[in-house]
Amino acid sequence: MKRPLNCKYAVRHHSSDWDNRTSDFYPLFLHHEPIFPLFFLYPYMHIRRFHDVYTALNLPPNNLQNIDIWNLRGRSVPMDKLAPKLIRRAAKKNYIAIMIDPIYKVITGDENSADQMAHFCNQFDKVCTELGCAVIYCHHHSKGSQGGKRSMDRASGSGVFARDPDALLDLIELETNEGLLEQEENKAVCALCMKWLKRFRMENEASQDDLYSKRAMLDLCKTLLKTESYNLFLDDLRQTEKDIKNLTAWRVEGTLREFPKFAPVNMWFDYPVHRTDTSGVLGDIKPEGDAPLWQRARQSRKPKAVKEKERKSSIETAYSACAVDENITLTSLSEYLGVSEKTVRRYIKEHGGYKIEDGNVRTKTENVSVCPSQSD
Repeated sequence: MKRPLNCKYAVRHHSSDWDNRTSDFYPLFLHHEPIFPLFFLYPYMHIRRFHDVYTALNLPPNNLQNIDIWNLRGRSVPMDKLAPKLIRRAAKKNYIAIMIDPIYKVITGDENSADQMAHFCNQFDKVCTELGCAVIYCHHHSKGSQGGKRSMDRASGSGVFARDPDALLDLIELETNEGLLEQEENKAVCALCMKWLKRFRMENEASQDDLYSKRAMLDLCKTLLKTESYNLFLDDLRQTEKDIKNLTAWRVEGTLREFPKFAPVNMWFDYPVHRTDTSGVLGDIKPEGDAPLWQRARQSRKPKAVKEKERKSSIETAYSACAVDENITLTSLSEYLGVSEKTVRRYIKEHGGYKIEDGNVRTKTENVSVCPSQSD
């Protein structure tokens, strides 16, 4: 369970429905009823985040007055002591939801103890009952790969965290590859080119085939845009390519008590917002650790050329390290690399730049010094 602001979608929808509008991941910025988030950030951090998200979503900040932030950075207390203070502070405010992000700052007791975590979670029930509102809290995953676990079992600590909430949303990162990012870059660049062509009413110059070709659209912009406009376009292009390189892929899965289960939702994190994957390219990607063992082993294998390069590099490093001795021997290289002399011989033969003479190793360009003969 991760901690982006969009995880609190239930505040706006009161249901398990998701649609493809990016803004629906950010109900905190759209809601018309009072909300009370408890953040453990420096004040300037959450202000900057709110500003960045509003700007990215192109939304007017009309609802800021409905968001009352209690910043507890540097003033955190256990939840059993925080709950009474929270109830007194929030009484008569008619909050629809209280958010605590993250809970490890207020955790009471041992995270792995079921009875202590049950007591901890009872504090949330107390807040809900006293204030008549929902409590949304953010927790983190346990260490290691999470893909092989059910979404409800990924939370760090006791299984209470899987059983206690009425609704649990889990956000897990997906492994992307170079081909997938190139595909996203192609779409983003084509969209940028069309944006600039539309600005000067030249969009009809692009054919249907051009619309899906990065190279064709770039050529059109270079041909049609004036020099000054083209230079400004290049600035946008560089920023777009930089943004694509920073994209990460994520999947939301839910465990719901009060609503029907929803299909996993895939999205791209394009700082500072998450955007739904409307093309479906992330649908078949497995989270880290979710692939079968044979598939993970195959993916972890290095290409033959990479392995050969590493072996050549290792023998060069070993030769340089052992050069402090007058003679560089097979034995010294073997001890340095932690392999047998037979393996060292194979490395040297593969490298091609060294030779072995009487158990000593020299570079092929190295000359053996010979004492000059004395004149009679």
